[in-house]
Amino acid sequence: MDAVQKVGNGHPGTAMSLAPVAYLLFQKVMRHDPADPDWIARDRFILSCGHTSLTLYIQLYLAGFGLELDDIKALRTWGSKTPGHPEFGHTAGVETTTGPLGQGVANAVGMAMAARRQRGLLDPDAPSGESLFDHHVYCLASDGDLQEGVSAEASSIAGHQQLGNLTLIWDDNQVSIEDDTDVAFTEDVAARYEAYGWHVQVVDWAGDRSNPDAYDENVPALYDALAAARAVTDRPSFIKLRTIIAWPAPNARGTGASHGSALGAEEVAAAKELMGFDPAKTFEVPDDVIAHTRLALERGKAAGHQWDAQYAEWAERNPGAAALLHRVKGRTLPDGWDSSLPSWEADPKGVATRKASGEVINAVAGVLPELWGGSADLAESNNTTIKGAESFIPTEHSTRQWKGNPYGRVLHFGIREHAMGAIMNGITLHGGTRVFGGTFLQFSDYMRPAVRLAALMQAPTIYVWTHDSIGLGEDGPTHQPIEHIAALRAIPGLDVVRPADANETAAAWKAVLQHTDRPAGLCLTRQNVPVFPRGEDPETGQRWADTTDVEKGGYVLLEAEGGQPDVVLIGTGSEVQLAVRARELLAEQGVRARVVSMPCVEWFNAQTQAYRDQVIPPIVKARVSVEAGIALGWRELVGDAGRIVSIEQYGASADFTRIYTEYGMTAEAVVTAALDSIATATA
Repeated sequence: MDAVQKVGNGHPGTAMSLAPVAYLLFQKVMRHDPADPDWIARDRFILSCGHTSLTLYIQLYLAGFGLELDDIKALRTWGSKTPGHPEFGHTAGVETTTGPLGQGVANAVGMAMAARRQRGLLDPDAPSGESLFDHHVYCLASDGDLQEGVSAEASSIAGHQQLGNLTLIWDDNQVSIEDDTDVAFTEDVAARYEAYGWHVQVVDWAGDRSNPDAYDENVPALYDALAAARAVTDRPSFIKLRTIIAWPAPNARGTGASHGSALGAEEVAAAKELMGFDPAKTFEVPDDVIAHTRLALERGKAAGHQWDAQYAEWAERNPGAAALLHRVKGRTLPDGWDSSLPSWEADPKGVATRKASGEVINAVAGVLPELWGGSADLAESNNTTIKGAESFIPTEHSTRQWKGNPYGRVLHFGIREHAMGAIMNGITLHGGTRVFGGTFLQFSDYMRPAVRLAALMQAPTIYVWTHDSIGLGEDGPTHQPIEHIAALRAIPGLDVVRPADANETAAAWKAVLQHTDRPAGLCLTRQNVPVFPRGEDPETGQRWADTTDVEKGGYVLLEAEGGQPDVVLIGTGSEVQLAVRARELLAEQGVRARVVSMPCVEWFNAQTQAYRDQVIPPIVKARVSVEAGIALGWRELVGDAGRIVSIEQYGASADFTRIYTEYGMTAEAVVTAALDSIATATA
């Protein structure tokens, strides 16, 4: 109450009523070491209802994770460790950034899946509950979390996966910003979770809401429910906890206003009197209280020492697994891993970059056991299946096509793109593995909130987005991305990668796997694109660049013949071939054109100015970009005299070659744009 009152804004109500829940988890239930918040054996706590960040911050302070009382006093202020919503990487003990409701539920599902996969990698034969790598994931969710579709998607897959290492506590206080949730949310949520296949319990503190004085914070009952949940190992557990928001404030309790507003000095004083505190004092924490809660440090230290001893014995028995654990914990790659990357000979008929991506995945899978992934029911279209690997599913869910076990490597997200993105973030944040997941680029829209959070958290999640343009053809405008690449490039911290051919695809995968501080989206073609020669072409004598500089985001694929270029042609993905052909047509008119392949604008912008000027010389004002999407974003690279060959309307259903012609996405259009740009630049 004092923290929100001091800053003048925030969410006091839920933090008040959930304080006993959070205290119980951090002091009595979870295994963790506050002095080592990244300890791999810790239980995870996800505050999906991130608006009630004080629920978490106060426990991090009490238990000794590094927050102190001054940090609580600095809630929601510039430079504090206690921002308005918990932020991963900003505050020790925060497992994921939450606030967009429902995301934390899906993150928790991902962490539970990652824990099972890690156990399968490192200690598959240990009896249930006896592995060094057995730990539990706890998630606290609000009414709002369970109204968001992403939580429903994720909860469905959690039940299907039988994630016995996951417990979700639903704070059923029946209040949101618009006050009583009866205006929008009246379903039987517990029955829904039973239908998902969860183990469901109800703990009722609120009783008859018409008589709030009968409120009973029966913490032992919740403790017993948590113990029962942990004992159920073949299903995730759901605990419906009925509370009254802002308890025990005498007037604010149970009100929508208490959700997101300071209570006011009088109400704070009245609540303190009810609890036996001096209303004249603020931020009062008696010495004996903090001494008691900081005993969590001693318990954590003892648990860590016990685990270390067990780990030493395990590592001696399993030196290979121990070495793998140390490598993946540091997110490093084994020496020489990239020697397994495939390469392709020049081929004018070409290879679809989605197919090349699938070959890369399968080539490196043998040397990167931590790599796993799948798709949102598009395995054959996305080429995201590790061949010969079993699926990550309970054995009973094996099908004629997909054989699986709980420790499998091929993920099946079902048609749940939003949950897939958020679950992948949870897998990434858990650590110990590297995950990828695929769908069509068009449906990156369904994933966007999760993708943005990955970028915000600098989480190296890998998205495989295929069917990346009108080039997918007959499925028509509902499936053909137009604005998507530009929209994704607008997300700060996301690498949007659109390779031009098969060899660029392999080089792009290499760069993506080497990056551990940000997510990436690989935008790949359905249709075949030419595999360009590399080095000197014996037929034409032209010198083509190799793929060394793909990691720099943009490079000179083909130099202009005869000296300084008259125009620079910049292409991405499947349109680089149009720039190459346009170069030939321009040469017939005596125009010298340089072709730049720009697989990743973000990587290119990160290079030195000297390198960027080397690729696109400032002296050459005539420039043309060509990409099968909207023009937004290209003016910065082509300049005022430049021209942009783009698509500013939705697609159509037809063969992709016909659509490209009808939409002016042709080499001839690039030539026309180049001549126009030259004329403007020299006027």
